[in-house]
Amino acid sequence: MSDNPYQNDHGNRDASITNAHGAGTMQPAHNKSGPTTKVDGGPFLIGDTMTGGYGKGPDILHDCTIAVDKGEIAVIVGPNGAGKSTAMKAVFGMLDVRSGAVRLDGEDITQLTPQDRVIKGMGFVPQTSNIFTSMTVEENLEMGAFIRTDDFSDTMEQVYELFPILREKRNQPAGELSGGQRQQVAVGRALMTKPKVLMLDEPTAGVSPIVMDELFDRVIEVARTGLPILMVEQNAKQALEIADKGYVLVQGRNAYTGTGQELLADPEVRKSFLGG
Repeated sequence: MSDNPYQNDHGNRDASITNAHGAGTMQPAHNKSGPTTKVDGGPFLIGDTMTGGYGKGPDILHDCTIAVDKGEIAVIVGPNGAGKSTAMKAVFGMLDVRSGAVRLDGEDITQLTPQDRVIKGMGFVPQTSNIFTSMTVEENLEMGAFIRTDDFSDTMEQVYELFPILREKRNQPAGELSGGQRQQVAVGRALMTKPKVLMLDEPTAGVSPIVMDELFDRVIEVARTGLPILMVEQNAKQALEIADKGYVLVQGRNAYTGTGQELLADPEVRKSFLGG
């Protein structure tokens, strides 16, 4: 990890936008497996040896493991159709995990619905349809605070500090923004929940290289507050450059795992996935 230029700064910034103790005081509405169990040790968030798929369809993931710890940026990369977004959705509860488990802060949440996982502290930003286009920027951010019963004005201010363009356009319909600005709204809305972990599904899809670099800078800034970030990315090389941990998936399986720097330096990874 020492090769990562951002690692030494993690956890040294203002952590008030995060919530290390949970997201509000609401309790999950329904848990199909009864009481969840707590396991000490291990990564803060882990999808452990997950096998599963959608509904009654075939397995897409095969003994797939992805994890992230506090203050880390973990990225999932791989070719098209490798199961990257599927692995993220499995961790968030959007498909059936037929074997394996998902644990958040030591608690088995495998049977919880996505809604209940949000209450537990998961902030998830899907790749598409991730904003309310007819609402203003500020209304979108307010929607992110739907599970909170406290005053969220401080969090709103922190989001505006992180993404200054959103303050400038706060009264503008989100649908009128550029692609990069829409992604900032989507990430900001997830941060309004004061999550314990932030999950981003291809946050730079369809944006220019300049906007991609700016979004990655903001991701680094958020991680430095101590918030774990799990990210799926098509731009593998750029994502691994900011990653503490990287997972290369092929056909729903772990092909390579290491620090971002280790994977960037691996000849096989470079040849197969990074263009040489």
